[in-house]
Amino acid sequence: MTAVPATSRAPGAAPATIGAGAAPHQAPWPRPAVAWYMVIVLMLAYILSFIDRVVLGLLVGPIRADLGISETQMSLLYGFVFAVFYTGVGVPIAWAIDRYDRRNIIVVGVALWSGMTALCGVARGFVELALARIGVAVGEAVLSPATYSMAGDSFPEKRLGRALSVFVIGLPLGVGLALIIGGLVIQFVSASPEYTLPLIGTIRAWQLTFLLVGIPGMLLAVWILTIPEPLRRNRADALTKASVGDTIAFLAARWKAYTSLILGFSVLGMVMNVFQIYGVQYFVRTLQLPLAEAGFRVGIAIAVFGTAGILVGGWLTDRWRAAGRLDASMRVGLTAAVALIPFAAGCTVLGDLTLSTLFLVPIGFFTAFAFGAGATGVVVLTPPRMRAQASAIYLLFVNLIGIGLAPYLTAAITQYGFGDDLAVGKSCAIVAGSATVLATGLFVWGLPHFRAALAATAVATSASTAALPATAGHSPR
Repeated sequence: MTAVPATSRAPGAAPATIGAGAAPHQAPWPRPAVAWYMVIVLMLAYILSFIDRVVLGLLVGPIRADLGISETQMSLLYGFVFAVFYTGVGVPIAWAIDRYDRRNIIVVGVALWSGMTALCGVARGFVELALARIGVAVGEAVLSPATYSMAGDSFPEKRLGRALSVFVIGLPLGVGLALIIGGLVIQFVSASPEYTLPLIGTIRAWQLTFLLVGIPGMLLAVWILTIPEPLRRNRADALTKASVGDTIAFLAARWKAYTSLILGFSVLGMVMNVFQIYGVQYFVRTLQLPLAEAGFRVGIAIAVFGTAGILVGGWLTDRWRAAGRLDASMRVGLTAAVALIPFAAGCTVLGDLTLSTLFLVPIGFFTAFAFGAGATGVVVLTPPRMRAQASAIYLLFVNLIGIGLAPYLTAAITQYGFGDDLAVGKSCAIVAGSATVLATGLFVWGLPHFRAALAATAVATSASTAALPATAGHSPR
């Protein structure tokens, strides 16, 4: 095995891949302690990213009051402004991740989103707040693809799933902790309506909240510098990657299977995005809870029961696949959608604190239950050489519909449909309840098409594998 020495590369360039003629499995993997250290630190970064992302939703009331921003404008800041740029920078970021030091790219991303979160605290209007949110989105867009790439070069395939599962748990933990910690921070700073800071001047309590949650990210960025950049490994399919046109043609030939899969999970994802911003507002506006207590109730449901949902959903997907049900991903999505219907549609119209809180438990569990199933469905349905592009398309829809559309629809119905901020609970019920029903219909319609496409993909993958040259696993000279 030969490799380019670390000293032979330009500063900031990616470490060398395994050299020509060397089989990927011949290079030693990083020590388990080093690999798991990387996963844990990056999971903490993932949790922090959601705290910085979600805290805006807790501050809807004071921001609207101080800056004169409407309900719908707030939903755009939280949803579409973030989602469009979060997904839009994916291609150039992926290009950079494939070529340069991934650890350093993550450091820049963490520092960027943390700094931009802090800058939200000095915004004086909608435009300035929108620009800061764009910066948060661009910075956070770095973390997941870079982590997946580094994990793939740090763990053998039989352990990769477990490593990525630990990282993904950061999603419900991050959203839940964002609501809990964010609520407590807001409660703490709200003891005084204004604060005077050096260089900045007098700011409101909500602005200080952004400054306080943004600062830890700067420290975390320095911590990430202690993670070693893993050696890149050549993959056996590196020479056979499909063009964008090939991938689009493949998906179009199986459009019913991919439409039901991608739209089903995207629409299902709307439920959590409704509750993590406007579910909290229901407890504040309708049930008259203090913001910290409302954030705590919704946050606990997502952090604790959402984490349990991810683990159980992943276990059930594996169990069904082991039992021969190759459409397990769609079945898990269908199970979650059906189970959520009464709770998503009923939680925010009950008008009762105890019952509404109890309804949060199944909502937290089942919104996270199918997190891994959608991505798994894309993987099993798509040949290896097309999976990265198909996954990017999947994530595009999940983010635009889940993060972008869900908050906007809820806010628009509240502002233009009911014309009353106190009707936010009804708006949540309409959007979340309709999403679960629509997702159920998409999964039921798509199940037979998914099974048929899965069989066709298995045949196509076998044929392409048989046609690969014997040297496909080696690097080009």
